This record gives sequence, structure tokens and C-alpha cells, in this order.
Amino acid sequence: MLVVEKYGGSSVATIEKIKNIAAHLVERKKQGDQIVVVASAMGKTTNQLIEESKQVSDKVHPRELDALLALGEAKTVPLLAMAVQDLGEDAISLTSTQIGLRATSRHQRAQIKYIDATRIKRHLAEGKIVIVAGFQGTNDEGDIVTLGRGGSDTSAVALAAILQCPCEIYTDVNGLYSVDPRKYPAAQKLDAASYDLVMEMANQGSKVMEPRSVEIAKKYNVHLYIGQSLQPKPKYGTIVMDNQLTLEEKLVSGISINENVSMITVRNIPSNSNITCKIFNLINKYELNVDMINQSIGINNNLVLTFSCNKDDAHLVDKLVQENSDIFQNLTVDKQYDNLVKLSLVGVGMASHFGVAARVFGILDKIGVPFYHVTTSEITIAVTIDAAKTGDAIPALASEFNL
Repeated sequence: MLVVEKYGGSSVATIEKIKNIAAHLVERKKQGDQIVVVASAMGKTTNQLIEESKQVSDKVHPRELDALLALGEAKTVPLLAMAVQDLGEDAISLTSTQIGLRATSRHQRAQIKYIDATRIKRHLAEGKIVIVAGFQGTNDEGDIVTLGRGGSDTSAVALAAILQCPCEIYTDVNGLYSVDPRKYPAAQKLDAASYDLVMEMANQGSKVMEPRSVEIAKKYNVHLYIGQSLQPKPKYGTIVMDNQLTLEEKLVSGISINENVSMITVRNIPSNSNITCKIFNLINKYELNVDMINQSIGINNNLVLTFSCNKDDAHLVDKLVQENSDIFQNLTVDKQYDNLVKLSLVGVGMASHFGVAARVFGILDKIGVPFYHVTTSEITIAVTIDAAKTGDAIPALASEFNL
């Protein structure tokens, strides 16, 4: 069987762990499998490289930062290949350039355009274990670009889609949970989940999978397995599959917790103006990802616009407002960058049931937790609350929906 295995930074954090993974790969190869491995940078290497860049300059050019960050994965894959070779099995390490992974030119957030798998297929036919650097690609000018946080997931699933094989994502947790077990130790592990559920949980802040990778898996029907490194599959892990192949899902299947959220409120927008349109054109121009968008009528029939973004992008909001003072000169912009948490209750079962919102708001009211912003979709109810109230809200909501 041909399979793509992806190992996160915690799984390859030390030489000992790399040797253990190498032993696993050799054993699996002896059982007759063909294996492509996608590896992340060791441990906290990416964070360390970012900090080192900040020590050099406060204004690092995005191109040079990508060239630096790509070194993390470029270090891991030859070490893993060496460890496999030391055990007597043939292996080869490849960078994104060597596998023909072409991506867009947006540094730190590039998207995969295509992969030329010719070389990978040739090495597999030669009996080699192919070990590929995740997280990185090459743009049309030949420059290195990175795919953003969780980009190794995206690399792995994209390779599995091209090779038409399953993808196994290995990390430091034994599958997907209904709630982050670090926040709620009684959380239930999900043995199986649909693409839609996992993608929505990822979009709303769950950190086990990167949203784009799940989107690719759904589009190309890539069979996903998410589990803990070097643990037996029957006992551990979560299988992600098409909705039609899963049993009827629970009303609410999980709670995603996003502590990296900021809220922006723009007041005094004249109702007869096109300022809202101009603001969103600027949001697009500055490549700012926003969520929880809401517009309402405030004092004197003026409009009030609110939206959320990641704290990491707060500097883009500041830049947007400062560089476009002609649009914002008569408006009031309130920015709440800290002390908020977004809780998102996700469940495919919501699409065919009613009354979930009433239960959510009833529980929050009962335990005295105020909520500030609300957005809903067919399968999600998301609210922002004070960060200090998270410890009260999560157990209460998890208990209400048996998570």
C-alpha cells in the first residue's frame, strides 16, 4: 500500500524521536508498504528562527524570512533519511524544489498551485522511502515561500491527493477530541468524523489540523487518519471521511477554542454612504483575514460594523487605519486585542435540529458568563466571552452537550 505519513514538530523534536520514527518506517517498508514522509521542523525550531530574525531587524523582508524558516524542515528531512539508511533501508530526502511543489508568491501564506510527482514516483519505484520537507514551496521566480502555520499538513494532504493514496497525520495527541483536553480533561476522543466537521473545527480555532489541508482532503476524497506518533492504529486515532460514510453525527460534536482573537468595531458610519464597501476593499487589499462580521444600526441611524481577526494580524488593522485616514477621519474605531476568547460549538447535526442556540445562551446565562459577539452558520454557533470566564464556560457547555 502507498501511504503519505506526516510528522509534526513535536514528533521529530529530538534525535532519539527521529531514530524511533526511522525504525517504524523501516518496519512498515518490510511489510510491503511504499512510504512518502512529510516532516516538519524539529520541535520549536520555527519559533526560534522567527525570534532570531527579530534580533537582527524589526523589519525583516518577507522573502528572506521564508528563506530562513524553510531551513527548519530542510534540517529534519536529511536527518531522518540518514537514520533510515543507518538501519539498512534505502531513503532519500527532498526539498519542495526537488519535488516540484510550485506555490503562489505570497510569503508566509503561500498556496500550493501544483506538484510534479514524477521524481517521487521514480524513487518509490526504486524501493526508496521518500522523505519530503513540509511547509515550503517554490514560486514562479524560483524563490522559497512558506505555506503558513500548519503548512506541513497541507503539503502532506496535497501529496496524498496527487499520489491518490491515504494520508496519516501524526502529532503529539492521539486523535481529535470534542474539546481541547488541556482545557477540558474529560473531553471525548472522536473515533471518526466527517470532513465538514473537522474543517469547521479547524477554521474556528482547533489546532490539530490546518483548515486548508482538510479542504484539500475533502475535495480530492483523501482518506485521513489523525493519531499519535508510534501508537497502534486500532486503539488510537481519528478517521476522517466523507459525510455519507459516517453514522449520524451528534447535535454538537465539539467546541473549538480560539484564544488568538481580536474584535474591531467601527462606529458612526453614515447609512447612506459606501464606506462599509470601502473598508472591505481595504481588508482585501491588506490581505486581512476576518470573521464574525456583523453590521447593525447605532445612534442617529449610523451603522456599526464589527468583525474579528487573529491577534497576529492586529498590526494590519493598525496599518490599514493609519494609512487610510481619509476614510476613517470621521469614524470611531475601537480595537479590543486582548482578553477575549471565541468559543465555537460545531456539529453537523445542527443542520437538521433547532433550539441549540437557546440552550447555549441559557447555559451561559445560568453560570453568569456574558457574551459579546455572536455568529452562526448551518453547523456552528460562535460567541466571544471574557478570557477569564473560559474555565466556567467550557465545562458547562461540554456537560450540556455530552462532549
